[in-house]
Amino acid sequence: MTSFAKRNDGRATHGGGVVYRLTGSAPELLLVTTRFDQSVWVLPKGHIEVGESSGQTAVREVFEEAGVTARIVEFLTRSRQVARGRTQRIDYYLLEMVAQGTSEEDRRIAWLAQEEAIHRITYDEPRDVLIQACARLAESRRTP
Repeated sequence: MTSFAKRNDGRATHGGGVVYRLTGSAPELLLVTTRFDQSVWVLPKGHIEVGESSGQTAVREVFEEAGVTARIVEFLTRSRQVARGRTQRIDYYLLEMVAQGTSEEDRRIAWLAQEEAIHRITYDEPRDVLIQACARLAESRRTP
């Protein structure tokens, strides 16, 4: 038996996050490399474990992959991706960095300006999620 929940019923199989931190007036966004290839940049995400919500997974995975403690700001979207031949349904959340620590995994991390993050991220599906998060961040900065 595996430690993550197998979902064949349309529910999310993974939780992930678009993490931002405020530096000056513009937010910076977090990208991490994959475990398998240090040149591939992605959003932190992982399998939902038994008894865990997709939001809890997103927060946990951000900490494990990047050493970043974060809090959920809001749900962003569900993305469908195929990785290594398996379909993943990923609930993505907009997360705000609370503290920076040390990653538990051997990954590179990068805090990037929005345009640079959009340019650097490797795959189209998470790029679309990143673009959506940037729009939400811009909208929230305009709101008093």
